[in-house]
Amino acid sequence: MNKIDIIELTDRLYKLTLLFPKKEPLRYKIREVGDRILENAVSLEVFQSSAKRSDFLVFEIEKDLEIIISYFEVVKWQNWVSYFDILEIKEKYDKIKIDLSEHVENSEPEQSQLLDVARPKEKNLDSRKEKILTILEKKEKIQVWELSKILPQVSKRTLRRDFDFLLKKGLIKRIGQGNNTFYSLIK
Repeated sequence: MNKIDIIELTDRLYKLTLLFPKKEPLRYKIREVGDRILENAVSLEVFQSSAKRSDFLVFEIEKDLEIIISYFEVVKWQNWVSYFDILEIKEKYDKIKIDLSEHVENSEPEQSQLLDVARPKEKNLDSRKEKILTILEKKEKIQVWELSKILPQVSKRTLRRDFDFLLKKGLIKRIGQGNNTFYSLIK
């Protein structure tokens, strides 16, 4: 989907949510997520040449699409608006999700192949630590909070332990202190 389509979809979303009860929190949550999808999709168009920024935006859009589609599942059962209107707008967001996955598939294979060739797999590392090393190859340096956005299912404490393990193995280095602590690969 292009920028104009997403703007029109966001406008449609606003009009549809006007029919929700006035003080219904879901009305505002859906709009907020729709706004973020619009913002990140437009940013993705602008930052396509920056792989680092692009990866982050794709992640954010995918996360927000999952959220908004889940919200629509809840709304479907509330009878605030026509079931078919909800289905129509949900399908359009599903289309964005499909377009986004095609965009990722078209841009990622070469990068992932290069990453596999560039760094041999380390012995005794679990898949999460391997993923951290792969992310560090793409981003050059990262903070714990940034990594927690990329890997939301992993706690910051666990990520810090993973970084400590990788530091002891001599695979990464720590730069800075406190809130300005970054981690990068040793080259």
